[in-house]
Amino acid sequence: MKNISSLCVFCGSRFGNDPAYEEAAHELGAVMADKGIRLIYGGGSIGLMGVVASAVLNNGGKVTGVIPRFLQELEVGKADVTELIVTENMHSRKHTMFDLSDGFISLPGGLGTLDETFEIMTWKQLQVHEKPLIILDVAGYWSELKELMDALIDKGFANPSAKNLYQIASNTSEVFEALAKASDPGFAARSDKL
Repeated sequence: MKNISSLCVFCGSRFGNDPAYEEAAHELGAVMADKGIRLIYGGGSIGLMGVVASAVLNNGGKVTGVIPRFLQELEVGKADVTELIVTENMHSRKHTMFDLSDGFISLPGGLGTLDETFEIMTWKQLQVHEKPLIILDVAGYWSELKELMDALIDKGFANPSAKNLYQIASNTSEVFEALAKASDPGFAARSDKL
C-alpha cells in the first residue's frame, strides 16, 4: 500500500450505548494525528464524529470536514476544523470525501455509516477504486456484517471474494497493520461469472 496521508472515517453522529465506541474514536483520532494522517470526515461536531475530529485536532493533527449545507444550517458542523467544505447535498458530500481520501475506516454508526460503508465497498467491487476499507469492529459492533456477507455468498448474490473488499480490525493497532497490507481485491469480486 502506498503512503497514506489522509483517511476518511465513517462513524455515528451519536455515541451509541457502549463507552468502548467513544474510546475507540478518541484513540483512532489520536493515532492518526501522531502518524500525520489528515482526517476526512462528515464535518459534524456531535457523536463519534465530533470525538474523532476533536482527538485529531487536540493531538496536533489536521481535519477536513465535509458537510452538506442543510446540516451546516442546523448548526451541527464542527467550526474549529482545519478545513470545512460545505456541499450542496449528501451525494456530493460522499464524492468529495472519496476524492480527498487515500483509504477508509468504518467505526460504529447508524444508517448513514452503513450507507457510506456499503457505497465504498460497492465502488470497490465495481473497480471504481482500489483504496482500502478497514472496518473497526469495536466491541463486536460489526459482527452481523460478517453474518450478512456470509448470507449473501451462501445465497448466490456475491462471490466469495467479496470478503476481500474490506478488512476487519478489532483495535486501532490492527487498523494500521491492515492498511499497510491492503491490496487490490481482484476482479472476481466484481463478477458472478468468476
